[in-house]
Formats: sequence, C-alpha cells, structure tokens
Amino acid sequence: MSTREAPTPSNFIRQIIDEDIKQGKHGGRVATRFPPEPNGYLHIGHAKSICLNFGIAQDYNGTCNLRFDDTNPEKESEEFVEAIKEDVRWLGFEWTGQFFASDYFPQLYQFAEQLIRAGKAYVCDLSPEEMREYRGTLTEPGRDSPYRNRSVEENLDLFRRMRAGEFPDGSRVLRAKIDMASPNINMRDPVIYRIRRGAVHHQTGEAWPIYPMYDYTHCISDALEGITHSLCTLEFEDHRPLYNWFLEQLDFPHRPQQIEFGRLNIEYTVLSKRKLTELVSEGHVSGWDDPRMPTIAGLRRRGCPPEAIRDFCARIGVTKSDGVVEIALLENCIRESLDASAPRAMAVLKPLKVVIENYPEDRVEELPAANHPKNEAMGSRTVPFTREIYIDRDDFMEVPPNNKYKRLTLNGEVRLRFGYVIRCDRVVKNANGEIVELRCSYDPDTLGANPEGRKVKGVIHWVSATKGVPAEIRLYDRLFKVPNPGGSKDRDWREDLNPESLVVMQGVIEPSLAQAAPGARFQFEREGYFAVDTKDSTPGRPVFNRIVTLRDTWAKIAEKE
Repeated sequence: MSTREAPTPSNFIRQIIDEDIKQGKHGGRVATRFPPEPNGYLHIGHAKSICLNFGIAQDYNGTCNLRFDDTNPEKESEEFVEAIKEDVRWLGFEWTGQFFASDYFPQLYQFAEQLIRAGKAYVCDLSPEEMREYRGTLTEPGRDSPYRNRSVEENLDLFRRMRAGEFPDGSRVLRAKIDMASPNINMRDPVIYRIRRGAVHHQTGEAWPIYPMYDYTHCISDALEGITHSLCTLEFEDHRPLYNWFLEQLDFPHRPQQIEFGRLNIEYTVLSKRKLTELVSEGHVSGWDDPRMPTIAGLRRRGCPPEAIRDFCARIGVTKSDGVVEIALLENCIRESLDASAPRAMAVLKPLKVVIENYPEDRVEELPAANHPKNEAMGSRTVPFTREIYIDRDDFMEVPPNNKYKRLTLNGEVRLRFGYVIRCDRVVKNANGEIVELRCSYDPDTLGANPEGRKVKGVIHWVSATKGVPAEIRLYDRLFKVPNPGGSKDRDWREDLNPESLVVMQGVIEPSLAQAAPGARFQFEREGYFAVDTKDSTPGRPVFNRIVTLRDTWAKIAEKE
C-alpha cells in the first residue's frame, strides 16, 4: 500500500471503526475491499473509493481486497480487469488478496438451494414486464407472484434444471421470498438468479447458464472473505436491509457491516458510465484514456501525478451526503504537486522568429539554466543561445496598450530568461501586414547583470530557432463549458461540450526536452504544466499534453459573467 502524505482526518466511518475496535467487534480486525465491476474504466469517483478503502486498511493495519464483481458476462472482459489493476497500482495501492465474485459461483449456488430448502426462495415464471407490474410502486404495495407458493421440491427441481440449461433466457428467475408489501421496494421478493444461456464469461467460460444478481452476490462475497466494513456509495443505502437479510437467512457467523458514504460529483464533467461511454462511442473524445476524460486512465495519460489525486480525495473528505466538488480544487492539488516536483523548461507555443543582428551568425552559446528555482537538488542544464531565436507571438506588441505592458515592443527592451537583454529595432511584415519576424539587437554586457543606466522590467521565455526541436503541443482544458452539463431537463448534455477543450499547437521546445521519457512532467515556463504523451509521442515527433495551467483562468472568466 502507499505511504500517506499526511495524517488523515477523522470522519464518521473512522469513528464507527474506532468504536468497533473499542468494543472488540470482529476481534479488533479491520478488513475492507474495493469491488469494481469489470465492465468499463474507472474514473475519479472510483479514486475516492479506492483511497478510502485502501487508506482505512492501511491506517488500521488491516487488509483490503480487490474483488471484481463479475456477474454480468455480456458486459465484462479481461481488458477491464487489467485496466482496473493498473489504475489501483498507479494510485499507489496494493491489495491483500485478489478475488472474483465468479470464484464463489459454486458456493452461491449452494446457498441458493439452502434458501429454497428453508422456504426463503422460489422459482418465478413471470416475465420481466409482469414482474414490474406485480412489484407495486413507492406508494402502493406489490402483489404476490402466482408462483410464490410452489413447493420446496418443485423449486429445487426447477432451479436445478435452470442450472442444467434447460430453459430459455428470461423464462424463469429465482427470487427471494421476503415481503411484497414492504415499504422498501428492494425487499419485494428480489431476483437472485437469472438465465443467461450461451454467455461467455471471462473467467468461467460457458460453465454457467445462470448468473447471480449483485445484491445477492455482494454480501455473501463480503462474508466469505471476512470483510468487516463494507463501504459503498449512498445509492446502496436502501439495499442495506437486503444485504443484512441474506446474511441472516444464511446464518453467517461473520456479518460484515455495510456503511454508505456520499459519492463524488465534480463540476465541468460527467461521471455517468452511460455518458462516458457515449463520449467515446460518438467520437467526442479519442478513447477512454483521452486526457480530457475523468477516467483514471485519462488523468494518468494527461500527466496528473497520482499523489495529487490522493491529496484531492483526502481534501474532499468523506460525508454522509452527496455533493458537488469544485474542479478548481482538483486542479489546485495538481498544481501544488507539480510546482514542487516538475523541473522547468522552455517551450514556445506560438513561435515568432527573432533575428539578433549584432550576434555572430556562427556562434552557439550554452547558457546555464536551473531546473527548479526553489530546489537546487534538481540541478541545472544548458540551453543553446543563437543568433536566431523564437519568442511567443503573444510576447510582442508593436504598440503597447499601456505603461504596464512588460513584454517586448518596438524600440523597447526585454530580458530573455537565463540570457541577455534584447531590443526590438525593426518589425518585418508580409504582404498582408502580418508580423513575421523581429529584428533585434542584444546587449552583451547583460548576461546575469542589469544594463547600465536603465531598468528592464519584463522577462520572457525563448527557444533557439536553429537548435530548438519542433513539437506538437496539446492544450487540454475542461471537457465541458458549464459546471453542470445538461443541468436542465430540456437541454442535451452534449450541447455543453467545450469546443476549446483541445487546441493543438505546433511549437518549438528546447533541445533538453527532445528525449524526455513518456510520462515525464515539466513546467513550461510562463505556459503551464505539461507531460510527454505516453501514446503518441515518439523520439522524432515529441507530443506534450498540458496537464493544467499555471493559474485558474476559469475563475477570471466566472468573475466577468
């Protein structure tokens, strides 16, 4: 498991666990689990659950299992299993044991027969439509199925024939016999098993023509694994009586406790698996690991440090109610992590050529540059200075707007980062009147020194035009342009997609970046934090993803609105 960055504040779950330990419950043991269904990629919401379950196990010297709740063979695959394992490990955690719900299929089947023999389960022939009709509503009780009073012998026979694959899909189900008048709809004879003939399971193949339901499987899996505290999100609160009912009827000596916490909702994104799937299938993003996606794979590819995600999860805390978290908090966690850890470098995103006319044409000067202004241990590098350089087009204005402008202007001076003071003497324009080149001069006495008799306020970054390396720079931004995409019923959430969520630039980077390893993170001075793309970047064609800007530019936009 990971080493936590700071002491974890208490919350209501930890208070429950503290009291359980004090009372000697479970023999003082703490055992949790993270139980994803392998039917897709994990997202930032799952990261909260991962940090919670593994973090509690670590802090209480307990255990945390990774269990795949794989009871839907049509939707699950080994691809998702491996992706989930990679995500958990990337976040910094290691599980005590790895299990699949399908590991327990034989025991689950035997427990189902036990319920039948106890008169607590029956085979029902109602169609799904009829079952919904019989179920009732929130204000009206349900009605008993006409098959509810089948004998134990008949139910056992039919269930065993279901197991043998005799019946077509949807023709029969096994239901728990509880209370069709219960105010909790989940207790109105829920389905335990359904028929799925011909489905190929990623673990068991075609061995099983019937599959158990989640509510039945989950609590039993917890009990079999000796889980003490089964932590889940708030939507399962109404399922807790059913969770406990199964454990009571099957008389498990060890009873896990289900505890619900508020799920993570975050501004400017969607976490619905359906919507995320549609983003991918409809081509709004390049895939599940698109750096704009809130998936852990997307965050990893974008360049987010795992410690920033853990810090974010710690800061939002654990509550008993759902809420919406500002995405600015996540972005600030990322900035804080990268400010301390990311070496500095220079890259020009919108190149404008500068010719320093009084600098020798064949001269290449290697200027020393610190890799981090606050951390000498990161060392230094050299950047080549040549007669021709690139500056960012936004760092020049022929006529400054006011006296506060601190960049380069015609007849004005500016300091080049780690280099000399230069003066713009002439502007070269094309036939359309567009600026294509600046003709400048440099002061050779200003390397590491202020010019005599005058004060230069501005400092800008640059890259050698002859030694710099072309690179694709992908400026990623928030995927949606509003905090609550599709917030109104009459508006499709897709209408809120941010058309500027990806802007591709053809920039120039300093030579030291050309061989940077995939995933390596840097601060491009004055531009933001960037990472080498792990998928598309090659030694001959580097690609950098913007992880996050240097400051929250969206806050300024919000102030104007």
